[in-house]
Amino acid sequence: MHRKNNAGLFFIFLTVVIDTIGLGIIIPVLPSLIRELIHGNLSEASHYGGWLMFSYAFTQFIFASILGNLSDCYGRRPVLLISLLGFCINYILMGFAPSIVWLFIGRLVAGITGASHTVAAAYIADISTPEKKAQNFGLLGAAFGLGFIIGPVIGGLLGHYGPRIPFFAAGALSFFNFIYGYFIVPESLSKENRRSFSWRNANPIGAFKHMKKYPQIYALILCIFLVNLAAHAVQSTWSYYTMEKFAWDEKMVGISLGFIGTLLTIVQAGLLRIVIPKLGLPNSILTGLFFLTLALPLIGLVSSSWMLFTASVLYVCGGIGGPAIQSLISNLTPLNEQGQIQGGIASVISLTAIFGPLMMSNLFSFFTKENTPVYFPGAPFIMGGMLTLAAFFTAYIYFQRKPRTSQ
Repeated sequence: MHRKNNAGLFFIFLTVVIDTIGLGIIIPVLPSLIRELIHGNLSEASHYGGWLMFSYAFTQFIFASILGNLSDCYGRRPVLLISLLGFCINYILMGFAPSIVWLFIGRLVAGITGASHTVAAAYIADISTPEKKAQNFGLLGAAFGLGFIIGPVIGGLLGHYGPRIPFFAAGALSFFNFIYGYFIVPESLSKENRRSFSWRNANPIGAFKHMKKYPQIYALILCIFLVNLAAHAVQSTWSYYTMEKFAWDEKMVGISLGFIGTLLTIVQAGLLRIVIPKLGLPNSILTGLFFLTLALPLIGLVSSSWMLFTASVLYVCGGIGGPAIQSLISNLTPLNEQGQIQGGIASVISLTAIFGPLMMSNLFSFFTKENTPVYFPGAPFIMGGMLTLAAFFTAYIYFQRKPRTSQ
């Protein structure tokens, strides 16, 4: 059983790494491709970029709970494979896109099938003991970080040969991941822990209603919402921000994301396994939120590239909070509902990805357009800091009211 669990963890780790490489490859070149298709400037491209992320997030918000429930019913393996194939189709469509409309079609396909991280989280919950969940959830963050070491650097280099080439490379990686999963992946959910599929719960509203059964996780879910909303200051505007403020090219954007990915891997794979056992889940959550609240405004205020890299170190240290929150939620909910709970969390995150890109990209666009009353490209990061500050106080009040010995 131990050997099977290790094999499952390795597969999930590899799956998230390859998925993230595919995502990271396209980030440095997406602004250039959008500008090519709309024949516009960087400020206008950021506006379309926000709507692209919105289209992906909206469809994932609708379908994440469906796929999470399907994985509770039929197992993690088939749902995971469908998700991987969907990403492959998405990247190919975007690579061949003759107009901006095709980019939106590709993102819609990815949003419908893109539940690999949702099912990966449920997979880890299946095979982890309560005391190991935070560390194993941290592997998702480490895999994400490793993918961001490799992906953006490759994307920045391939981008010199044209903004479409990285999309085909990402599609090839996703297809390889699908083939690997088809022949190698073991199933993690035993038949006795499966439950029948329910349309009542297999929708985002149903998922939210289902989580009402567990009032002890309300504040934690709110923290996830606020932190992920704030994260779109980085996820939605990093390429546009650094190109606008520091005149970076695709290669430098890729290198910077590779740097952040390296730090994220160190934190999630190494530091997290030391910090969480010593601090405990509550203090780990508060420490992570504190670092995020400090780092995001600094990123928006720095005046040189070396300052930006320094502020990024603080931002990545905030990554200890996410796995700790996810682990605490998992420990507070039943074993046979992990897929639905993780699907519900994914719906919450997707909800932030509906509003986050539009909020942050429009802030960037407003404060960088030609007739803006105040030129301030760092505005999205100030907003992000305000949101993480609200999450910090939410968590602090929650832990003050709830005895920490029960956590």
